[in-house]
Order: sequence, then C-alpha cells, then structure tokens
Amino acid sequence: MTHPEIAARMDRIEASASAEMSQRAREMKEAGRDIIALSSGQPDFPTADHVIAAAHRAALDGQTAYTTVSGTTALKDAVIAKFRRENGLTYTRDQVIVGNGGKQVIFNAFMAGTEVGDECILPAPFYIPYIDMVRFARGVPVVVTCGPEADFKLTAEHLAKAITPKTRWLLINSPNNPTGAVYEERDLKALAEVLLDHPRVGVISDDVYEHICFDGLRFATMARVEPRLFERTVTVNGVSKAFSMTGWRIGYAGAHKDMIKQMNKLQGLVTVGACSISQAAAVAALNGPQDYVAERSKSFEERRDLVVSMLNQAPGISCPMPKGAFYVYPSCAGVIGKTTPDGRVIETDHDFVMYLLEGEGVATVHGGAYGVSPHFRISYASSVAELTEACQRIQRACAALR
Repeated sequence: MTHPEIAARMDRIEASASAEMSQRAREMKEAGRDIIALSSGQPDFPTADHVIAAAHRAALDGQTAYTTVSGTTALKDAVIAKFRRENGLTYTRDQVIVGNGGKQVIFNAFMAGTEVGDECILPAPFYIPYIDMVRFARGVPVVVTCGPEADFKLTAEHLAKAITPKTRWLLINSPNNPTGAVYEERDLKALAEVLLDHPRVGVISDDVYEHICFDGLRFATMARVEPRLFERTVTVNGVSKAFSMTGWRIGYAGAHKDMIKQMNKLQGLVTVGACSISQAAAVAALNGPQDYVAERSKSFEERRDLVVSMLNQAPGISCPMPKGAFYVYPSCAGVIGKTTPDGRVIETDHDFVMYLLEGEGVATVHGGAYGVSPHFRISYASSVAELTEACQRIQRACAALR
C-alpha cells in the first residue's frame, strides 16, 4: 500500500454535485471557453461597505485572537436581538451558537443529536449535503418526495406516514434550495399538529434564505408558529445569503441549552470558534441597516420573473414559479429521450445539464443530486444580462434536440 488506508466511513458521503459543476465550469472558463455559471448559490451583490468597515476596525483593534468556541458575546447578543426582532423568538446566550457557516451548524446538530439508526425525514428536493450529513452521523435518511403537484412542499399527510418509532429529526428548509418553495404559516401549522403527537421528533429549521421571499409572502419559522415545539427545534440561520457574505463563513443557531452545549463540544473539537474578524462583520450586518436587504430581494424577484418566462419558452422545459430564494427548478421531462445534434440520446437530467454545459457553455446542476428527477437547478443570482444570454442559449439548445 502506497498511501494511508481510507476509512470506510468516507463511503457514506459524496462530493457536492453543485460544487463539482461549479469547479468544472471554472476549469472550462480558464481553458478559454465562454461559460455562464449558474450552478452556485452565491449572491452577486457585494458585502455592504459598513460591514467591511467593521471588519477592518476589528482587525486594527487587535480582535485577531481565538474567540469563545460558541461565538463572541457581541455576536451572540446580535443573534439574540435578531431572533427577537424578526422572528419573535427569545433565546439566552447559552441557547445560541455561532459556527463556520450554517452548514457546520446543521452538521453539529445532526452529530450531537443522532444515534446509530435514527431516522431523519428529508423532504425532497433537498439541499445536497443534508443526506450525507445524516449518513455520516450514522442516521438513516428517510426521503419523502415532494413534487411540483405539492408545490415541492411536505404535507402533513406525508409526514404522518413517514414517521416511525425510530424518527429523530425532521429537516425543513424554507425558502428552499433548490426549488424556491416557501412554507407559509399554515403549512408549518399543519406539520406541527403531526409533530406534537411524536415527542421524540426534533426539528432542524434551515432559515438561511429567510429574507428572500417574493409576492408579498411573510416568512414563517417552526419555533414561532408552534411554541410547543420551541424546545425541540434547532433554528438555523446565517449571514451568507441575505447579506452577501458567503465567504465570511458565519452561521448561527438557537436551540435548547443542552443541545447547544453538545454542539459546542463538537465544534470545539473540530474547528474551535469562527473567524474573529468575520464575527465582528456579522455583528455589523445584523445590527446595522436592513433596508438594502429588502432591495436586493426585490432585485432577485425581478430576475426570477425573467428566468421563468424565458425558460418556459424553451421546447421541452416547464418551469414553476418559485416563491423565494434565488433558484428555479424546472422540469426537463420534455427533452428526455431526444437526441443531440451530435447523436447522443438525452436519457437523464444529468445528460441534459452536461449537454447544456458542453454544447452551450451554461453550467447548471442536475435534479437527481437533489433527490427529484427529471429536473435541473439554476441559480439566478447573476446579472440580468448574463441570465438573458444563458436562457437564450438554453432555448437554442432545446430547439436543436430531435
């Protein structure tokens, strides 16, 4: 053997399809191809000036040492104020944790709260890493398909059928990646009625797209909708999407203090605290002006309208109208079985997205990665000019199929 033996646990997880597609698009671009990458969930707006200024001041002031594992007092207080102000949720400092992005916080929750064989209900389509997090924690993913006929949302009926004595978690992501579906208050109330009959089942509520809701919809989160589930819910959020701070890597959660204690123990083992400078920036984001967040959401709504309209003009594509986030999740069922100009048959949604990438230079992600086919995901967090050109290319690619 010429290298260390790889642990069998690594077979339980896979590389992210969206990250792989984004990397392939970068490589093709570096090789001289004209590529439009719509595969990454990255807002194209810059981080706000006052947030960058706060980070600069923190660095000049010497805030460059380790912080408390669970987050600085200043940031935990900002998170507590945010939860109270925007969500009507009251937490204390020992009920809050700050991590290196929302993804780490969710991973901490699964690892701290899942025993071998515990089941986690994942409404599909789902954010790709969820299923691997459950598997890595030695849990069992229970995937419940939520198709377009249900607006890509889990119903109370389907939840009730999915719960067993082994069920430990239900994960809700709203607004949803990859579909843009939004669970309104009435949707969560219906799910809560089921959960109240099953006291062992906890909820992980991934609210990272909270501020990107369209058509006048009001954001709702489980711990507020049903206070009796407050102590069973891990409410996760972060600054990445709303504040265009993906690279700053700050996520946070509110939960029962015993859960936070165990998540903190794990985080201390793996990464210690989040970056001190990033935490200072996040304080400025959460405590500072919020008007630009709504303005950016309005811009995403306008781009959504453009992309949905143009995609629905592509032969074989059917694109529902999402209610939030910055993704569309069109069906490509109408192109399955067709043949490309060079004689290849489109047999799967993966074949289709590779055809778009190689033939027209548009990078998207196949729906199979998110648990529901035949679909594909497009992130419209790009300029109007780039989105228009990309949709024209997709129209041309679909028209060329026979």
